[in-house]
Amino acid sequence: MPNSSIKDEKTYKEIRKKGGSKEKAARIANASANEGKKKVSARGGKSGSYDDMSKEQLYKRAKKVGIEGRSSMSKSELRKALRDH
Repeated sequence: MPNSSIKDEKTYKEIRKKGGSKEKAARIANASANEGKKKVSARGGKSGSYDDMSKEQLYKRAKKVGIEGRSSMSKSELRKALRDH
């Protein structure tokens, strides 16, 4: 049954199959439906590595994307939560 909030169901399913979270898959699928896959993929991969970020930077990124329980997470837990989000 198609989800009405997902604009590109095929892309959504591909991302989920590769292990992406529901939120990440929906963000990418909807962005590619709105702007086109070429434009979305061109801006990907420009963020710094989570391995190079301080705990404070990871915490701020986790706060920005809405990861729950971030205040009690260690640096490695924050990295994992951000990668899985």
